[in-house]
Amino acid sequence: MAEPSYEELKARVAELEKTQGRKRGSLEFKVSEKGGMSVYGLGRFPVTLYYEQWIRLLDQTDQIREFLEANKAGMKLKNTE
Repeated sequence: MAEPSYEELKARVAELEKTQGRKRGSLEFKVSEKGGMSVYGLGRFPVTLYYEQWIRLLDQTDQIREFLEANKAGMKLKNTE
Protein backbone atom coordinates (compact mmCIF):
# COMPACT_ATOMS: atom_id res chain seq x y z
CA MET A 1 0.00 0.00 0.00
CA ALA A 2 1.42 3.37 -1.00
CA GLU A 3 2.07 6.10 1.54
CA PRO A 4 -0.38 9.04 1.32
CA SER A 5 0.95 12.21 -0.25
CA TYR A 6 1.49 15.44 1.67
CA GLU A 7 -1.61 16.96 0.02
CA GLU A 8 -3.75 13.97 1.01
CA LEU A 9 -2.54 14.14 4.60
CA LYS A 10 -3.13 17.89 4.73
CA ALA A 11 -6.69 17.43 3.40
CA ARG A 12 -7.36 14.69 5.97
CA VAL A 13 -6.09 16.87 8.84
CA ALA A 14 -8.33 19.74 7.67
CA GLU A 15 -11.31 17.37 7.52
CA LEU A 16 -10.64 16.05 11.02
CA GLU A 17 -10.20 19.57 12.42
CA LYS A 18 -13.53 20.55 10.91
CA THR A 19 -15.37 17.60 12.47
CA GLN A 20 -13.59 18.00 15.82
CA GLY A 21 -14.72 21.61 16.02
CA ARG A 22 -18.36 20.55 15.99
CA LYS A 23 -19.74 19.09 19.21
CA ARG A 24 -21.42 15.72 18.85
CA GLY A 25 -25.16 16.24 18.72
CA SER A 26 -24.93 19.95 17.95
CA LEU A 27 -26.70 21.36 14.92
CA GLU A 28 -25.15 23.62 12.33
CA PHE A 29 -27.01 25.74 9.76
CA LYS A 30 -25.76 26.90 6.38
CA VAL A 31 -27.22 28.43 3.24
CA SER A 32 -26.45 26.24 0.22
CA GLU A 33 -25.20 27.48 -3.14
CA LYS A 34 -28.73 27.04 -4.53
CA GLY A 35 -30.29 29.11 -1.75
CA GLY A 36 -31.67 26.40 0.52
CA MET A 37 -30.99 26.15 4.23
CA SER A 38 -29.09 23.03 5.28
CA VAL A 39 -29.11 21.58 8.78
CA TYR A 40 -26.05 19.52 9.68
CA GLY A 41 -25.81 17.21 12.66
CA LEU A 42 -29.11 15.32 12.45
CA GLY A 43 -27.64 12.35 10.65
CA ARG A 44 -25.03 11.36 8.13
CA PHE A 45 -26.28 13.79 5.49
CA PRO A 46 -27.60 17.33 5.85
CA VAL A 47 -31.29 18.16 5.57
CA THR A 48 -31.76 20.91 2.98
CA LEU A 49 -35.03 22.71 2.29
CA TYR A 50 -35.90 26.04 0.70
CA TYR A 51 -37.37 28.93 2.70
CA GLU A 52 -41.00 28.17 1.86
CA GLN A 53 -40.52 24.50 2.77
CA TRP A 54 -39.03 25.36 6.16
CA ILE A 55 -41.94 27.71 6.88
CA ARG A 56 -44.49 25.04 5.92
CA LEU A 57 -42.71 22.48 8.10
CA LEU A 58 -42.39 24.83 11.09
CA ASP A 59 -46.07 25.76 10.80
CA GLN A 60 -46.86 22.08 11.44
CA THR A 61 -44.81 21.78 14.64
CA ASP A 62 -47.76 20.85 16.87
CA GLN A 63 -49.05 18.23 14.41
CA ILE A 64 -45.57 16.74 14.02
CA ARG A 65 -45.16 16.41 17.79
CA GLU A 66 -48.61 14.83 18.14
CA PHE A 67 -47.85 12.37 15.34
CA LEU A 68 -44.50 11.44 16.89
CA GLU A 69 -46.04 10.78 20.30
CA ALA A 70 -48.93 8.80 18.83
CA ASN A 71 -46.55 6.63 16.79
CA LYS A 72 -43.63 6.41 19.21
CA ALA A 73 -44.19 2.70 19.86
CA GLY A 74 -43.65 1.83 16.21
CA MET A 75 -40.62 4.05 15.71
CA LYS A 76 -36.98 3.18 16.22
CA LEU A 77 -35.44 5.14 19.08
CA LYS A 78 -31.70 5.65 19.23
CA ASN A 79 -29.89 5.67 22.55
CA THR A 80 -28.98 9.27 23.34
CA GLU A 81 -25.87 9.67 25.42
